[in-house]
Formats: sequence, C-alpha cells, structure tokens
Amino acid sequence: MTPEPETSNPATSLSVFFPAYNDGGTIASMVVAAVTTARELTADYEVIVVNDGSVDATRDVLEELARVYPTLRVIHHPRNGGYGAALRTGFEAATKDLVFYTDGDAQYDPREMTLLWRRLTPDVDFVNGYKISRSDPLHRIVIGRVYHHVVKALFGLRLRDVDCDFRLMRRCVFERVTLEKSSGVICLELMKKVQDAGFCMVEVPVHHYHRAYGQSQFFNVRRIVRTAFDVFALWRALMWCRKDGRPLSHAEPPTTDNDARSNDAE
Repeated sequence: MTPEPETSNPATSLSVFFPAYNDGGTIASMVVAAVTTARELTADYEVIVVNDGSVDATRDVLEELARVYPTLRVIHHPRNGGYGAALRTGFEAATKDLVFYTDGDAQYDPREMTLLWRRLTPDVDFVNGYKISRSDPLHRIVIGRVYHHVVKALFGLRLRDVDCDFRLMRRCVFERVTLEKSSGVICLELMKKVQDAGFCMVEVPVHHYHRAYGQSQFFNVRRIVRTAFDVFALWRALMWCRKDGRPLSHAEPPTTDNDARSNDAE
C-alpha cells in the first residue's frame, strides 16, 4: 500500500479567505466550516472574508459572525470591484505562511481543504483543486469546457482545471507573482504566472456542488464577451508583448502531479 504523503508541518500558519458577492445565504456556513477545519490543521490561523460590495444581507451576516468568531476578519469593498479585485484584496490581506481560498457561494466544501493540506509537502509550493464532476446547468458546463481548452492552448497551461477556485499556496509565491486583473480572468493570470515562475504544483480532486443560493455573475452574454476581451488582453501581455517588442517564448512548465488521471477538466 502506498503511504500517505507527508503532511504540512502542523506549526505552519494558515490564512483562509473567501471572496463574497451577494452570498448572504451561504457565507455563514462557509465561515463556520473554515474555522472548524483550520483549527484542526494548525493553531495559528485566520479567516478573512472580502465582501465585494454585496447588496443583499452579506454585510449583516458577516458583522454578526465577526462578533462570534474572533479569528474572522471582514473587509468590505464600498462597491463591487469584480472577482479579481476581491481576490487581490484577499491575497494582500493574508498574513500567514499558507493561503487558501475558495468562493463564498458554497459550491465547494471548505472541509476538503484538508485534502490540499496533505499534498503540500516541503517540495510543493501550490496545490490546485480540480472538479471531480461539475454540478452546473448544461450550458455552463459546455461553456466552461470550451473556455478551459481554449485557454490551455493559448497559454500553454498543463492543468486539469484552470477555473477551479479551490487553492492552497505558500504566501511567498506572491514575492514573485503580481496579479493585476480585476475580472474573473485573474484565475487564468494566477495560474499562468505561477507556472511561468517555475513553482512546483500538484493537483487534487475536489467535489463541486449545485449552487443553492444566488446566481453566477459570469454566465451572461455581456460578461462572456468581456471575458473574451480580457483573455486576449492577458494573452498579449503575457505571451506576446514585452518591452523590447519581441514575442515571449513559452516558459518550461513546473513539475506537476497528475495522479495518473485523465487530463480532461470537468
């Protein structure tokens, strides 16, 4: 029997954060699960929620949670700045050695953070989740697969799932990676820059659940068109344009652990 990989040092500190936009019906359960799981992994942890200008009950729920959980820190954006803006705020606010994030809409289970924690061995810098099966309407699944395969080809990515927002990484990654995007394309920017910087990444399967509250902000015609323009702009910035005017060459991909599974993303 193959032994379990060595787990991260229990003394390692951990920041957990959620970007939240109109997630008033789910954010409480996410925070409770995060606090419970984080304190099982390490005594030195913090939980952060970035409320990106929500107009539902998210602010009120978070303020009540902050009174109950002293390890919870809430950051309110005065207006909606976009998914990328919320992620950048979360990464900048994190103070611990390791940083985990997932969305506040409860389509992922924070308790599965332990699966990523086990794979963050001393030689690994970044653990990326990938969806075992996507629990979304058919049109979202189709659009998501098309997007995944297109950006993999454009950016030379070797990942099962570019847009699985369930990730654990060392905070020192951001000493070499600077994020700039304010839209959902930030996930593509993050993975491309981490890969090109040569960090060691592994991938872990995680569950994806049906959205029980609210609705996606990404799957409408206007946002799809905007995403296409954002992807093209990112491609020009990372893959083509540089100060001397010469095209960029593809960087060697980092070490990845594919667990002998298919390379198809759900």
